[in-house]
Amino acid sequence: MKRLAAIIIAVSLALMVLPAAGSQESGVDTSLQDVQEKGTFILGLDDSFPPMGFRDENGNIVGFDIDTAREVASRLGVELITQPIDWNSKEQELATGNIDCIWNGFTVTPEREKVMIFSEPYLRNAQVVVVRADSGISSLADLAGKAVGVQAGSSAQEAIDDTEGFRDSLGEVVEFKENLTALMDLEIGGVDGVVMDLVVANYSIQTSGKDFIVLDETLTEEEYAIGFRKNDTALRDAVNSELEAMAADGTLAAISESWFGSDITVVGK
Repeated sequence: MKRLAAIIIAVSLALMVLPAAGSQESGVDTSLQDVQEKGTFILGLDDSFPPMGFRDENGNIVGFDIDTAREVASRLGVELITQPIDWNSKEQELATGNIDCIWNGFTVTPEREKVMIFSEPYLRNAQVVVVRADSGISSLADLAGKAVGVQAGSSAQEAIDDTEGFRDSLGEVVEFKENLTALMDLEIGGVDGVVMDLVVANYSIQTSGKDFIVLDETLTEEEYAIGFRKNDTALRDAVNSELEAMAADGTLAAISESWFGSDITVVGK
């Protein structure tokens, strides 16, 4: 009797495991279907990254990426949900399914390509250094022995490490949770420069009126794209198709012009 009971239990456990194993082995990509069935497309972002995604004076999340994503979601027949995340934990947020994509001035890097797939690039960017206009700093070499701020977990942090000899020349690299906090520290002299995205740096200087300048030398040239889970090819391809359609019908250019004054997008070009 005990032997029979043991056999029944073993068979029951095996049957419980089979459906899960079968679904993994089938390799069926339901990512687009899943988004359409739930009716929402959840975008993960750092909500202090103007002009890509940030909060306006009323606390609403706005930006170039937000306007673009909302149009894509509308064309997919779903509602856009903007989900602020800790940027330093963005890969985990995506992998665990808390968000459907990372879309927020997100730079394509070899390290990130190991853990996710990307849409086609939609903007070009560069990593640059912002300094106070009266600092006397006019080149990367002038930062030798000085303190430089950077957002933790950002591609700017990678650029500091990847630019030959640059990190070793610095006196200190100070990590901040947000670029805006780093710029505030720059203003009061806590750091001597901030490494950040050129698109964001230009917008911040133009809108804030702060007495900052961007050094002419760049650390790295980059491209912005949208990050998806490794197996979510169907969802990635659907978003790509809508971006291409928006480029063709002028919608993407219009959104770019509203934020940057001209069409700086690269989809279909």
